[in-house]
Amino acid sequence: MSALKVVNLDKELGVQKSLILKELNFEVAEGEFVSLTGKSGSGKSTLLYVLSTLDWPTRGQVLYGDKDVQSLSSKDLHKLRNQKIGFVFQFHYLLPELSALENVLMPARKAGMLEERRPFAIRLLEMVGLGDRMDYLPKELSGGQSQRVSIARSLIMNPKFLFADEPTGSLDSANSKLVLDIFKEVNKEYNTTIVMVTHDADLAQATDRQIHLVDGRLEVPTVIV
Repeated sequence: MSALKVVNLDKELGVQKSLILKELNFEVAEGEFVSLTGKSGSGKSTLLYVLSTLDWPTRGQVLYGDKDVQSLSSKDLHKLRNQKIGFVFQFHYLLPELSALENVLMPARKAGMLEERRPFAIRLLEMVGLGDRMDYLPKELSGGQSQRVSIARSLIMNPKFLFADEPTGSLDSANSKLVLDIFKEVNKEYNTTIVMVTHDADLAQATDRQIHLVDGRLEVPTVIV
């Protein structure tokens, strides 16, 4: 079953309207773990932002199931973003005055589900190996630990889709492997559809499939056996 579908997608950026993404057509299956790969400037992050509704295509469609996201009402789009989509950036963007647990619970607080989601937040922090760091402030955590907190935060609403933009870009190899292992566990346990931008060949090869961009165009995806 297709969870996400891209149809004839173009994306222009800048005053000169440079064409960054060109005539993209592909699907991502429900529960699939996909990596977006390509050289710097190939359009990977731009595509991820369009897929995750943080930006819009210039032409073409992004469909969640059978629904074009651009046809959704503002209420339905807000619901999709807050309840169905999680996002992990290259940097953790934790609030410095809040503990690890409080940072994880921020999306739940905004949704009025703070106490309802608290047990799940604790479980997530335990899953990412930080069960003994819940009360620590970001300044008391390492970079790798902070990134794991941000992953837990992205999962607090149990999203169907997780988008990650170079989530290991600022981490060493040991922490990169931890992040990959967490993604694999989330993908398997919750059937979360994951789309991850990465320049790391080892990480890309560990996913179900690579979607490779060359100058904004799609190369034939490589199935990892």
